[in-house]
Amino acid sequence: MQIHSLNSVDSTQRYLLDALKEGRFTSPVCVTTERQESGKGSRGNSWSGLDGNLFFSFTVARDDLPSDLKLESSSIYFTYILKTVLMEMGSSLWLKWPNDFYLDDKKIGGAITNLYKEHLVCGIGLNTRVSPEGFAKLDIEIDNETILKHYFDILKNPPSWKKIFSNYEVEFVKSRSFFTHSGDTRLSLENAILLDDGSIECDGQRIFSLR
Repeated sequence: MQIHSLNSVDSTQRYLLDALKEGRFTSPVCVTTERQESGKGSRGNSWSGLDGNLFFSFTVARDDLPSDLKLESSSIYFTYILKTVLMEMGSSLWLKWPNDFYLDDKKIGGAITNLYKEHLVCGIGLNTRVSPEGFAKLDIEIDNETILKHYFDILKNPPSWKKIFSNYEVEFVKSRSFFTHSGDTRLSLENAILLDDGSIECDGQRIFSLR
């Protein structure tokens, strides 16, 4: 995985998508930055983190990922791998459905995944050093470069979706005291049914995790 490090950018994912479309970069590749001015969050929200936190986007061909990984499962897949990396380093963070990093009841980061041709482009933001009011930061001291190294080492030989899902399924119970959104509707996860592709059935609706 080739990594391009920037001092500042509006959005690593937007930058990477533009570079792919213009032919400046080819997959697999990662873009990371010290400062992100206008990151992309869920439901069109921005994720403008504070300086020094972890902001990166990467692209990988679908053919280089496990054959049992469906497109709609990819956000959970990529975030749970990072969660596993940090957990093995001593963190207590967990993954709220579908792709938000939490410590206890405070959000510390999240991800968004897009499809470009036959490549998945995933952007992740994580408060590793400082946090805005109302959020939290990672509970271990570790530099961003080390996180990326361990993360991309795993993606060299990516685990199956079945293996990732079997672990995520156990952790899903923690999401039940939270809410999610379907369009403009706020839905409780208390009685949600987690399906084997990472989607949920909630109040009669099937909601997918890709975003």
